[in-house]
Amino acid sequence: MPLTVNVRDVMDKRVVPVIYMATVDEAVKKMIENNVWSLVVERKGAPWGVVTERDVIRRCVAKGLSTAKTSVGSISTSPIVTISPDATMKEAMDAMAAREIRRLFVVERGRIIGRITQTEVFQSTIDVMETLSSLSNVQ
Repeated sequence: MPLTVNVRDVMDKRVVPVIYMATVDEAVKKMIENNVWSLVVERKGAPWGVVTERDVIRRCVAKGLSTAKTSVGSISTSPIVTISPDATMKEAMDAMAAREIRRLFVVERGRIIGRITQTEVFQSTIDVMETLSSLSNVQ
């Protein structure tokens, strides 16, 4: 019997929004307060893009831009890459690899309900391998 782990089973439900015109300083503070390293950038009240700690470093700090004056919208990535909560972990891994990205946002009925990162994919793969290994040791 095949074993399938779906995105819903391992997704992180912490999705934190930030408005498009917020400064990078405000976004970083929000990331730290919420213990997340990506924020959903909202424009006109709707999800528009994503800003990550990597974006802050590469697109702002490394370019010598002011974190107090630069808007998150100007350094974020749009559109958001999404996946269904019922997609398999393999589908999530394939989507991330094909697009060379580290996270997908989980959308159900038109709403973002979570996110999945390479870390969750890796951890769930290890968990499945350990479970299968323990089952093969049962006499």
